[in-house]
Amino acid sequence: QVQLVESGGGSVQAGGSLRLSCAISGYTYSSNCIAWFRQAPGKEREGVVYILIGGGSTLYADSVKGRFTISQDNAKNTVSLEMDSLKPEDTAMYYCAIGPARIGCAGLSTRDFAYWGQGTQVTVSS
Repeated sequence: QVQLVESGGGSVQAGGSLRLSCAISGYTYSSNCIAWFRQAPGKEREGVVYILIGGGSTLYADSVKGRFTISQDNAKNTVSLEMDSLKPEDTAMYYCAIGPARIGCAGLSTRDFAYWGQGTQVTVSS
């Protein structure tokens, strides 16, 4: 059974930092795309950052470039998201998801990701 469990969310003031973790079990991945998505109330779910497991290449949404950093720890089967310089507009539920095995993560949409975690809430106050 595939399980993705996010942790690390919370409330922080603007300019602060949080580190999210996604623990993955029950899935053997090699060159899959793994991503962090977020969804704010009343808005569509959007991809925030993608990482190609194995290759290590990453893609960041323009809104988080220079502030968010994704990393992988294959020994622990976790993917983490370091979020710095947080803004109120970063407030959302954050989800990690496993996508297809391919040579890159460009062009993928929400529906391409088969496995999802339950999410962790991030709230940034001004």
